Amino acid sequence: MQLDGILVTERVNYRYLTGFTGSRGYLLVLKGEACLFTDFRYTQQAGEQVPGLEIREIGNRWVEEIHEYLGEKKVEELGLEKDYLSYQLFDLLRDKWADIKLRPEEKLTAALRSLKDPEEVSVIQESVDLADRAFTYILGELKPGVRERDIALKLEFFLREAGASERSFDFIVASGKRGAMPHGVASEKALEEGDLVTLDFGGVFQGYCSDITRTLSLGKAGDREREIYRLVKEGQERGLAAVRPGVTGEEADKVVRDFFVEAGYGKCFGHGLGHGVGLEVHEAPRLAPTAVDRLEAGMIVTVEPGIYIPDFGGVRIEDMVLVTGDGCRVLTGSSKEFMEL
Repeated sequence: MQLDGILVTERVNYRYLTGFTGSRGYLLVLKGEACLFTDFRYTQQAGEQVPGLEIREIGNRWVEEIHEYLGEKKVEELGLEKDYLSYQLFDLLRDKWADIKLRPEEKLTAALRSLKDPEEVSVIQESVDLADRAFTYILGELKPGVRERDIALKLEFFLREAGASERSFDFIVASGKRGAMPHGVASEKALEEGDLVTLDFGGVFQGYCSDITRTLSLGKAGDREREIYRLVKEGQERGLAAVRPGVTGEEADKVVRDFFVEAGYGKCFGHGLGHGVGLEVHEAPRLAPTAVDRLEAGMIVTVEPGIYIPDFGGVRIEDMVLVTGDGCRVLTGSSKEFMEL
């Protein structure tokens, strides 16, 4: 479909395309030119962050003001970000811009963002390094009686003090039977001797996210805990070996899923093998049973299999990896040997 232009309204996408970090912006991309619309709060910032790009200040009449510009540029068909566009905004634009054909399109920037350039890889590696340092630090804080939420707070404080601007997501600290919840966000539960403890966390460094998961035992573990950990670790190693250019997300996921099925734990692995990470902690591509897109060199994804057993607990191990020309390079440095603290 031939479009005269694309209007980028999602903050993370106009940041990716221009470098502008303000919380309000509308990036109009036309053939051979672009214009960033923002309000009085950000015009100076935009000029500093994206020199050379046309910046236009908008006010309360922003819908009409952008429409006037579209008229000046003779835009008749305009692409919109279907993945991010709210129905409310679409309904407003459709009403006010009735003379323009609005075309909500999927994944307008996803393919671009999924391939990281060397500078992005470098920043992401620094973000991952911060998470590794946080994991080393938190090992000394894991003791019986300490609440999960206190562990999460200590992790976030360490990351921020070390240079992260914020956390990548709500941290998961799931101990004991709560480990059976893949997204067991930190609770008031206190750690207990003998608990398996799953830590899933990450920070944002210069706009780019990190995401790491490790599971360990608080005290001596039993045979069952050791066996589940062994299976997840082997499954993760198989997943890492499967990540390479040309492989679909479905194919990589199937390698680990089939292994767990053969081991008798297929029903205990209910989420996808991984996801892309960049300016968002969950972005393209996906490693999952329905993911048909093929991996390419330059993509950064997680490999995070897990086994979750109700009334027992769970184990997950997650690394971030860079897809290379002939396989992948693990960016996460924290040990994956089973720890008994």
